[in-house]
Amino acid sequence: MDPLSDVLSLLKPHSYSSGGFDVCGELSMQFPPHEGSIKCYAVIHGECWLAVEGVPDPVRLKTGDCFLLPSGRPFRLASDLSLTPIDAMTFFANKRIGGIHSFNGGGDCFIAGGHFAFTGNHASILLGVLPPIVHLRKESDKAALRWSLERMRQELLDPQPGGFLVAQQLAYMLLVQALRLHLAEGLKGGVGWLFALADKQMSAAMQSMHDDPAHDWTIQKLAERAGMSRSTFALKFKETVGVSPMEYLTRWRMLLAGDKLENSSDPISVIALSLGYESESAFSTAFKRVMGCSPRQYSSGRRPATPARSEADAVGANQPEPVAG
Repeated sequence: MDPLSDVLSLLKPHSYSSGGFDVCGELSMQFPPHEGSIKCYAVIHGECWLAVEGVPDPVRLKTGDCFLLPSGRPFRLASDLSLTPIDAMTFFANKRIGGIHSFNGGGDCFIAGGHFAFTGNHASILLGVLPPIVHLRKESDKAALRWSLERMRQELLDPQPGGFLVAQQLAYMLLVQALRLHLAEGLKGGVGWLFALADKQMSAAMQSMHDDPAHDWTIQKLAERAGMSRSTFALKFKETVGVSPMEYLTRWRMLLAGDKLENSSDPISVIALSLGYESESAFSTAFKRVMGCSPRQYSSGRRPATPARSEADAVGANQPEPVAG
């Protein structure tokens, strides 16, 4: 798989909320914090304001716009930000028709999408490299999202057998497409694994490591994959990703190891070998350095409250600018 698919697979995002809400008239809704998860919605039709706590400027959302909220901060959706907000849960107690919560019959602003939780323990790998608001509003972005949005609209307005699962998968597709479009913007100026994917040379090296993490990679081999000299590659990788190629590889291997320790019955020796370590002791030393505890402690749930390295840092993530679009 490619690195973005690898990270999403490791995090195991699942939608525990997918659907939409249709509003008629003026309304202001306040949403609570949603730490460790990401909200992904799109405006099917209409317009409204989005205000996220800690972000100075509100965002005007228009028909076809898609937005991600990865920071977990409280936020507000409103036709007019001067209105006194109501609790979103109060709104969602209103009558539901199919997969849609309706207010005053709807018709003015229809928003649909999903709220994704992460099954894995490393949500900050993804959430830590995204700004508080990812706002996709270019016409080319809207065109790329149009099919998914139209299918979701049809599923929500006219529920069919299996519609719940279809809506969930469409919401997941919307999330992946939004991340892909955000990545296509170039993410200039940032440092971290996600930013590096926008660079073809760095992406080629990362793809190689993700395709075969157990391989005996060297800087020279990775530089050849990137089509660069060894010294130039090493310097650019560190500048772009935030860590050296070998450090990135080790950290990715340890994240994969942590997932195997949690979700498989493989012994530590087998996991070590599958990730390129011939010695269980060498593997255990690397694991403890990166994850902050031994493999046995990790598998038994006895993990440190603060890992040796933050999970976002585990793949070279740095904090982005406050708002992207």
